[in-house]
Amino acid sequence: MRPWSYFGFFLALAVGIICRAEPIPAPLARVHALKITVLSTMLADGAELGEWGFSALVEVDGHRLLFDTGAHADVVLKNAQSLGVDLATVPEVVLSHSHWDHIGGLMTLRQSVLAAKAPGALARIHVAQGIFYPRVSAAPPLEANPILVIRPDYERSGGVFVEHGQPVELYPGVWLTGPIPRKYPEHNWSGQDQLKTPAGAVVEDNVPEDQALICNTDQGLVVLTGCGHAGVVNIVEYARTFVRAARVHALVGGIHLFSASDKTLDWTAGKLRDFGVENLIGAHCTGVETVYRFRRDLGLDRAHAVVGAVGATFELGHGIDPRHIAK
Repeated sequence: MRPWSYFGFFLALAVGIICRAEPIPAPLARVHALKITVLSTMLADGAELGEWGFSALVEVDGHRLLFDTGAHADVVLKNAQSLGVDLATVPEVVLSHSHWDHIGGLMTLRQSVLAAKAPGALARIHVAQGIFYPRVSAAPPLEANPILVIRPDYERSGGVFVEHGQPVELYPGVWLTGPIPRKYPEHNWSGQDQLKTPAGAVVEDNVPEDQALICNTDQGLVVLTGCGHAGVVNIVEYARTFVRAARVHALVGGIHLFSASDKTLDWTAGKLRDFGVENLIGAHCTGVETVYRFRRDLGLDRAHAVVGAVGATFELGHGIDPRHIAK
C-alpha cells in the first residue's frame, strides 16, 4: 500500500472513531442568586407567629416560589405581611407532601392574591405522585388526606396542580426530586394512617409523595425539605444521582428527627458529615436537640447551624441570618 494510502486509511479510521464517540453532555445549569426565607415554623420573635408547620419563600435567579403553606389558615399570610413579603408576585407553589401542617394555609393564601387582583399568583402547584392517594385514618375511619378536601376549591379558583413522577428541573439549576426511593430504612414518618393505592390495595402510609427542592450552586447543593419523610439521607443521595455528586452547601427545613433515638441521630450525622454539610437551618420537625447534636457532630458553629425561626434566611454568598431568637 502506498504511503498516502496508509495516511488515508488511518485518517478515515480516526474520523470514524470520533463520529461514533458519545456526545459530551452539556454542563448542568447552576444557580447564581438564591435566598430562602422561613415563613412558618415553631420558633418566632417580633410580630411573627410560630406554629407546628412549615413554609418558605424561595427567590432564585429572578424566580419566586412558595414551598409549603404552613398549618393554620392565616399564619403564613400574617407572617408574610409582617416580613414585607409580597405573595401576589409569587406564581408557583411546591407542596412537599399532603400533611395538614404543610397545606393548611393554601386556600387563604390563594384567596388573598385573588382579592389583590393577582389571579396568576400561587396558581400553579407542583406535587409528587402519590399525593392524591386516599388515606384512611385509624380513628375515626374517615378520609385523612386533606389535599383531597382542598383540591376542588383550589381548582375552582383557577389554580392547577402539576404532578411529577420523577425529578424535574423547574428553572435552570432548580430541581424537584419527585418521589424519592427509600434506599435506607429511615422510616421517617409517624405510621398512623394507611393509604389506598391505585390498584386498590390498603398499605401503610409511608408518605410516598414526599419531595424536596434542590438548587445546584457553584458552592454545592442547597437542599430544602418540608418534613423529609423519605429520610434526609435518602433525599440527599438521590439528589446526587440526578443533579451531581456535590457536597451539601446548605440543608434547610424540617427533617422529622425530633423524637429519633441516639443511634439514629448518630447514623444520620455520620452520613451528613460525609455529604459535607456546611450550613444547617433545622426547622419544624427537626427538633431542637437534633440541631445541637448535628452542630457538634458535623463540626459546625453557631453561625452555620441554627434552629429555624420565622424570618430566618439562607442566602447564597451571605450564609444564614437566624434572626434574634435563634442566634
